[in-house]
Amino acid sequence: MPRRLTGLIAAVHTPLHPDGSLRLEMIERQAELLTRHGASGVFVGGTTGECHSLTVEERMQLATRWVDAASGTPLCVVVQVGHNCLPDAVQLAGQAAELGADAISAMPPCYFRPASLDDLLDFCAPVAAAAPGLPFYYYDIPGMTGVQFPTVEILRAGAERIPTLAGVKFSNPDIRQMQACVELDEGRFDVLFGSDEALLAGLSLGARGAVGSTYNFATPLYRRLIEAFEQGDLVEARRLQATSVRLVETLVRHGFMGAAKWTMSLLGVDCGPVRSPLRNLSPAQQQMLHRELSELNVLEQPPAGASSPAAFADQAAE
Repeated sequence: MPRRLTGLIAAVHTPLHPDGSLRLEMIERQAELLTRHGASGVFVGGTTGECHSLTVEERMQLATRWVDAASGTPLCVVVQVGHNCLPDAVQLAGQAAELGADAISAMPPCYFRPASLDDLLDFCAPVAAAAPGLPFYYYDIPGMTGVQFPTVEILRAGAERIPTLAGVKFSNPDIRQMQACVELDEGRFDVLFGSDEALLAGLSLGARGAVGSTYNFATPLYRRLIEAFEQGDLVEARRLQATSVRLVETLVRHGFMGAAKWTMSLLGVDCGPVRSPLRNLSPAQQQMLHRELSELNVLEQPPAGASSPAAFADQAAE
């Protein structure tokens, strides 16, 4: 199998024009920002990427552009191919393999949900088989999908059915399951931790890779957290994690998806609106969020030539 996935992997936003159509030309700017901030990869078409609000064709266009944009950079590309329709998931997986993505991941179907672990693997196995040369990561996010089989049992049983099973994107609040996954078969599987506001806990239990939404714009904060942890400076690591918690809480107050996506504009990377039924921020919310983020001081200055955060706030108020 190819190299294991480590470091901070941004669950990237899907950039849209104001009319809701794809704004693919923004992807190169997303990739540039993440490369400059030291992210190790991108997770394309996941929850943050509004996957279930996109057509299959749109998701294929996203994957194509991201593989091109990441070429020649340190960014690995993980394409999320899960879908409620098995043939569509297989098509997305096959395309990711043809493009030369580094790995694929798939959340389980949520309408209808698998009734047993065997049913889940019956769905995942042909998806992984459509990309036989790529590592396959099960995307465990029960809060969104309602699929709640023990993650360690998914890995244990999946290893017998899915030769390319490399690990799990663990967006699951059950920290005991996470530890069991890390320890399974003497660390055989990658566990990509999926809770930004608890990254320190994930690191302490053995995670060496993480996928998260706030890594899009606050990667430097988390890189400092990881560095403090590795140096044994837990006081500093806890301080930085507390800042992360405040960041996430701030975004949640305004509606996390819309707020996180709008935050990108403060760094000169305008990813546009979210799609219905998600809600975009009002001008008043944008002004308030800008002030709150400024107080947290977690965002670096925009790239040279980009509009300043103040300019974006002024535009929002007009």
